[in-house]
Amino acid sequence: MPKTQIAAQLTVDRRGRNRRKSETDRRQAPSAEYQGAERRVTERRKVERRRQIDPTTCERDYQPEEIEFMKAMDDYKRRSGRQFPTWSEVLEVLRDLGYRKVAPQQTTYEG
Repeated sequence: MPKTQIAAQLTVDRRGRNRRKSETDRRQAPSAEYQGAERRVTERRKVERRRQIDPTTCERDYQPEEIEFMKAMDDYKRRSGRQFPTWSEVLEVLRDLGYRKVAPQQTTYEG
């Protein structure tokens, strides 16, 4: 059989039928069977992020300076819109709080 006859037999014409459009589009008219509320038309609730740092959720007792720093970082993240600030930004917050290096370095924990 010549190639032109084989190609003519294999060609399928799908333009005559719209497969996406059925007799009834279930998305257009609500079904007579369903009696519940239409959930798709309600507004989505905005999930509220945790508003403040709660030191009581940790096992550790924080010093007042640590709580001040955590609140300052939380405030910075809220104002800047950055959930994960860079180390440079963390140092800016520390400087804005008034911290300066005046004492020799100390070891807080053994690592």
